[in-house]
Amino acid sequence: MVSRRTFFKIFGVGSLVGLITYSRFKKPSPSFYQQDSLTLPYRLSKPKSVVIMGGGLAGLACAYELSKRGFAVTLLEKSTNLGGKIASWMIKVGSDSFKMEHGFHGFFPQYYNLKKIVSELNIENNFRSLEFYSVLFADNKYNYQPENFYPSHSAFPWNIMDLAVWSDNRLNWGINITKLSHWQVFKEITGFKIPDSFQRLDHLSVIDWSKIGFPQGLYDLYFLPFARSTLNAPDVLSAGELLQFFHFYFFGNPEGLAFNGTKDDMGTSLVNPLVAAIQNNNGKVITEVHISHIICQQNKITSMNYQQGNEIINVPFKVGKNTILSDQKNSYYGTGDRLFLETDEKVISLRCTHQGCTVKKQENGTFLCPCHGAVYDNNGKVSKGPAKQDLSHYQIVRKDDDSVDLVRKNVSENNNFETLQADYYVMATDVPGIKQLWTRIEGDNNETLTQKIEQLAIADPFAVARFWFDQDFDWEYSNFTSLSGYKLTDSITLYHRIQNQFIDWAKKTGGSVVELHAYCYKEKDFPTQEILLQTFEEELYTIVPKLSQATLLHKELVNQKNFSGYPPNSHKNRPETVTEIDNLFFAGDWVKMPFPCGLMERAVSSGLLAANAILEKEGLQRRTLLTVNQGITLI
Repeated sequence: MVSRRTFFKIFGVGSLVGLITYSRFKKPSPSFYQQDSLTLPYRLSKPKSVVIMGGGLAGLACAYELSKRGFAVTLLEKSTNLGGKIASWMIKVGSDSFKMEHGFHGFFPQYYNLKKIVSELNIENNFRSLEFYSVLFADNKYNYQPENFYPSHSAFPWNIMDLAVWSDNRLNWGINITKLSHWQVFKEITGFKIPDSFQRLDHLSVIDWSKIGFPQGLYDLYFLPFARSTLNAPDVLSAGELLQFFHFYFFGNPEGLAFNGTKDDMGTSLVNPLVAAIQNNNGKVITEVHISHIICQQNKITSMNYQQGNEIINVPFKVGKNTILSDQKNSYYGTGDRLFLETDEKVISLRCTHQGCTVKKQENGTFLCPCHGAVYDNNGKVSKGPAKQDLSHYQIVRKDDDSVDLVRKNVSENNNFETLQADYYVMATDVPGIKQLWTRIEGDNNETLTQKIEQLAIADPFAVARFWFDQDFDWEYSNFTSLSGYKLTDSITLYHRIQNQFIDWAKKTGGSVVELHAYCYKEKDFPTQEILLQTFEEELYTIVPKLSQATLLHKELVNQKNFSGYPPNSHKNRPETVTEIDNLFFAGDWVKMPFPCGLMERAVSSGLLAANAILEKEGLQRRTLLTVNQGITLI
């Protein structure tokens, strides 16, 4: 006679073995996060309108879904270019023109919601497989060998076994089964669940978590590169967020780590088709929009005002003081390519009018662009090309110890405000954008939301340097490769082997186009773009020694500080999709997500969650949303 306890023990073990065996021989399906059990109407039967503020992936995804359902959608974007962090713009390199971006983006196979949109747009052919994914390590005392990741198509624990087979570092993982702390780490990474894992780990930074007793090899080889891939430095990244990120990209992902890249720039390959679909559904897309007032009454947004165009804007904006660059003579505000200098009772934008690099003040008072050599005099007037327009001047309308409110100087008074009224409003900007928008609200203001928005963090700045050379080189690793152990560089991309425009140029010239990316560097270590470019170039010649003998033909720098931060203790109070204001919804990668996702998939999924919340309000069928399976605790 088998006791009841023994029966359940045997049954539990047998079920686990069956599940593990099943996961090896049959590719697991993704999980449904939202799927309506009832069949509800698909489109509106009466007119409804929505205003979406922000034209990045989150805003575009939301506008795409709602415009399909019959909503009158108006999408507003501050920039000239749509796409946010995946926007593209034209640059000149000698006599050639190229589309430049904010850096390479990989399309992973578990981007289920983004992939579904790509399928609906019928643009699968805009992408090409990168086949495998490499991670290289700078010289280190453990002598780590390069890692290569391939498609797996198996769930945990078989994906770990596959990794052990592939990895030349399997003996350096540092796992000690006699250490309780190692078992606890293993339990956390195999049993990730929202919100339980955040409740246990969100109070710790990744660095603090690693000190508790993390296997050294696992941390160095996998967790540290993955941590930086979140675009957050491990000293200020929540261990809960890293675990969510790691689960989404590896432990909970049966797809493997090979991924696709776009055949052309991101704007051509993804953004433009999305915008066209919105417009084909009668949606309006307006760029160069500066919102001046958002009226909130009786717990609803009732209207908003905006101006359009870059030359007539007289809407103030707030910029924080840059304490690293400021000294007794000069006060700097902002960072990256959005830097301002206050000196001699004037404020000058240091954004080069040629292609957007940040100019540096010289000892003689002039301003020099580190990217392409443009020179401006001490008043910001162009004295040497390739720039053709002078630096912009601003006046201070408000100033305190750590920030200023600026407005464009010498613009004609313009009261040509447009007013928009809608049934629903979606704020889908980045973190600096939502903080600015929230200062525009007039009338009733929700203190709970204000507190949540004010505590949103911005990650350390990121930088991308792209170089054109007159020679090609041999490369045995993936065309996008992560790098670990360098002072600045986190990845290298061989664009002349991925995107058509650079493939064609390389065939014509015999040259190469290489991009280095710094995901989250410390400003105190690299305070100027001149130092950034110099360090990138030095490290590139270490990574690819042959290029030190080549001629550098051109270089581009993108340097911003607008990625979302996920610091310890931030998950609980992070804003959610549905807000305390009845007709206002949030979207963006800073929104608290109820299921595992990351990077572009997080942005797209947040936009679709906002669309679903509005569809539910109107009694319509919600879009089915997918995610990876959450963890199964084995011990």
